[in-house]
Amino acid sequence: MDATPPSPPAPAREATPVIAVVDDDQGIRTALHSLLRSVGYRVRVFADAPSFLAEAARERPDCLVTDIQMPGMGGLELQRAVRARYPGLPVIIITAFPEEAIREQALADGALHFFAKPFETAAMLRCLADAVGSAG
Repeated sequence: MDATPPSPPAPAREATPVIAVVDDDQGIRTALHSLLRSVGYRVRVFADAPSFLAEAARERPDCLVTDIQMPGMGGLELQRAVRARYPGLPVIIITAFPEEAIREQALADGALHFFAKPFETAAMLRCLADAVGSAG
């Protein structure tokens, strides 16, 4: 009687990427949460930058999507704080006020992409796929 060799172990499944969304607009947070979950990401939403920074200290996301204009700490300041604490964390900027000088500053500070609201869903999803593919 021939013994059947044991099956090789299943390959380890990569963890589902976590996307953090920081925006003071509840509608944007809700829409992005729904969109990103629908394509398989885990999503954490935050109404302000300090809340995100406190959570990121416990569980670092794989990508950050942040608005520029928020009360208190704005998106550019948040991006700088993220660069100092988590240098490899991809950052995607979204804004309803796409001024060229702000766009240039965000990109110079390391933003992966700069989207004007409303943005094209497919473009955002492509950018996120690139971001989490390079996260680590």
